[in-house]
Amino acid sequence: MKIRERLLKFILPICLLLIGCSTEKLLDDQLSKEQSPDVQLLKSVSSKAVTASNLKPIGSGVMMQAFYWDVPAGGNWWNTIEGKVQDWSNAGIDAIWLPPASKAQNGAFSMGYDPFDYFDFGQYNQMGSIETRFGSEDELKTLIASAHNAKLSVIADIVINHNSGGQSEINPVNNQSNWTKFTPLSGKFNRDYNDFHPNHNHGNDTGVFGGFPDLCHHQVRVQNELWKNPESVAKYYKNTMGFDGWRFDYVKGFEPWVVKDWKNEVGGFAVGEYWDGNAGTLDWWTGQAEVSAFDFACYYRMKDAFDGNNLNKLNDDMLWKRNSTRAVTFVSNHDTNEIYHGKMLAYAYILTHEGYPTIFYRDYEEWLNKERLNNLIWIHNNLAGGSTNILYTDNDEYISKRNGHNNSGIVVYLNNADSWQERWIETNWSNTKIKDYTGHSNWEPITQAGRWVKIQVPPKSYSVWAPK
Repeated sequence: MKIRERLLKFILPICLLLIGCSTEKLLDDQLSKEQSPDVQLLKSVSSKAVTASNLKPIGSGVMMQAFYWDVPAGGNWWNTIEGKVQDWSNAGIDAIWLPPASKAQNGAFSMGYDPFDYFDFGQYNQMGSIETRFGSEDELKTLIASAHNAKLSVIADIVINHNSGGQSEINPVNNQSNWTKFTPLSGKFNRDYNDFHPNHNHGNDTGVFGGFPDLCHHQVRVQNELWKNPESVAKYYKNTMGFDGWRFDYVKGFEPWVVKDWKNEVGGFAVGEYWDGNAGTLDWWTGQAEVSAFDFACYYRMKDAFDGNNLNKLNDDMLWKRNSTRAVTFVSNHDTNEIYHGKMLAYAYILTHEGYPTIFYRDYEEWLNKERLNNLIWIHNNLAGGSTNILYTDNDEYISKRNGHNNSGIVVYLNNADSWQERWIETNWSNTKIKDYTGHSNWEPITQAGRWVKIQVPPKSYSVWAPK
């Protein structure tokens, strides 16, 4: 672990807050109406946001989850990511999602999901360390600046359901001892039992997590400290640190109006982690919160399809099929990595279909073929547009087409069988030479006048067809 607990940083923490402050970055509120509907994401972005001319529009490319559970401790993670943002941007990434960045109860060993001081990004000597697991405040600001220089938005992971690391105090509402006395060294958002459940005004919300003190968002003071005041958590993250958007952790734990109010107050792209495989439930939550959600329905249907060897499951209901502008699709993340077989097929699925796809750091940097993923990102950004029609499914095969929007569209062929497959399909193109843009097939057939053509796909693989 890096030794950062130097006397200078202990004596002069306030000075460091003033060093390297990022210029405020505002995420675009409304993507161009000339873009395809699946990249407009209009309902997921605040009406107060304006276009940041130097950043790629969110949804025009692919999001990178720039961490995994238990990344190496030692305070080097921000520097590691800072060295990759330009390459990611060149590959077609438009945003990076960072882990919870502020000091948590477990200090230098925490992944950030046990938040203690929302305003300590690795500057104050508390919870056993100065730096967070990921690095110092200066290193985080350098990373954000480098990401912005690479035209990438930076998404903050926001944990506002619960807190951790407080001191014990008696709660007069239930006459019990609770760990709800928070006096962080930043001097901001001091908390006591009134800010948690239960209190004199509100007994509980929709859920608690892991026994942690549960923040009460119905308390006006909590709303002010989290997102409404000029020096609130949300506005400090945005205006001082330079974050552009939000990933809300465990949104099942509080009502959707909380996310809606936060987004309406400060703007920026927002996506919630509503962990539920029911597409209807996800659709309901996104409508209430007026932001995007991770498409767990799509995730579980892909698990059934590729690990369960039944591609018919891709016919089932998913959030992207109900409202693609609010669906953030994924194959793996820091909590879930259950699609073991056919993982590249799963990426071929989300990177050719509607929704805003996310790539998991370890899949991209360590576990899968980066060249193939870059090819699929290029296909997503340049060829995959318009509505989707499923053309054929069985246990081993899946074929669909995107109908195009300011592009010709594509035909996607997934094959979970152990042998090459061929099939006649009806395209949108008459008398047109097409090719497989993945390079998996060297065929270049010409569609008939009636738009029919035979395409092929290798075993346990995929092909993506469009006019040459």
